[in-house]
Amino acid sequence: MNTSHNPILWVLFLSLLGCNNQESIPENATEHAVQGSYAAALTNDASLAILSSINHGVSVWDLNSNAIKFQWAHQNNGDNLVLAIDIADDNSVAVTADKINFALWDLQSGENIGFWQIQKSTIRDIAVSNEGKYVLYGRGDGVVVHINMDTGRRIEFLGHQEKINAVDLSPNGHYALTGSSDYSAYLWDTRSAQVIHRMNHTSRVTQVALDNQGRKAFTADSKKQARIWDLSNGELISNLKFTSRQQIFSSARFSPDAEQLITGSPSRKLALWDVNSGEQLKHWLVSPRKGSRPKSAVVYDATFTPDGQYIVSESSNGLSERWALERSQ
Repeated sequence: MNTSHNPILWVLFLSLLGCNNQESIPENATEHAVQGSYAAALTNDASLAILSSINHGVSVWDLNSNAIKFQWAHQNNGDNLVLAIDIADDNSVAVTADKINFALWDLQSGENIGFWQIQKSTIRDIAVSNEGKYVLYGRGDGVVVHINMDTGRRIEFLGHQEKINAVDLSPNGHYALTGSSDYSAYLWDTRSAQVIHRMNHTSRVTQVALDNQGRKAFTADSKKQARIWDLSNGELISNLKFTSRQQIFSSARFSPDAEQLITGSPSRKLALWDVNSGEQLKHWLVSPRKGSRPKSAVVYDATFTPDGQYIVSESSNGLSERWALERSQ
């Protein structure tokens, strides 16, 4: 139907658009990177945000005071762009990675703990355990590497057949969840490289997340399957229910009680899900990146505030946004 000359339909369309926009107005927004960011991560308690940007290298922001706490850098050349960041569950350390290097940082002092360069392939994703004792990274050649940073002991997990797209590590560093383009995700023991559970998909596994108490896992592929698993037995709990033909997830995090999941996508969408049913409880659209055509932004990370009243997001728009977590209708 052509609506260009029908004022009634235009009024209806604009009214509906206005209603949708109301859901996507944050309680507040703070600019962290004027020209946007390449990667970002948040602490579990929403107290710190770490992001990689064009003009400022890697910046650590105190979200309570909205001030820069530390500024870090890898080598000063264009080949060392930080594209992956993770923060330990206990907020003690952070890890940053470009394609061939990674660095550990003390979040109390801001001091660098060390730089390391990998010898094969490229880093696709990275994770760090409590106190920075273990680092896990997935490579473009399908190998996942787990390192004891105290002793230097390395374990290479060779279960995947194609490139690694996402990794997560338990807070104690003993369990890894890894997803690959080979249509599979594995939960495995990092002390022995033995597989505990295999999660099968029908397309490339692009996102994974562990509940920080080891109760549940989230795995999502590049098409229609976004699944939540019971790690006590490896059984499927639910498949997230969405109507779009496909849904790509750029971030995922369980609530502290593991009863809800918050996800981000490359299409600005931030969504809250019920873990047991897979139903979407609420969603928002983060602000688009300045100057982007079409208007777009990738949600890099999101977390719950300790009081359970808000969700905080960090996106490629360079903004930290806070969203009211009202009870769903």
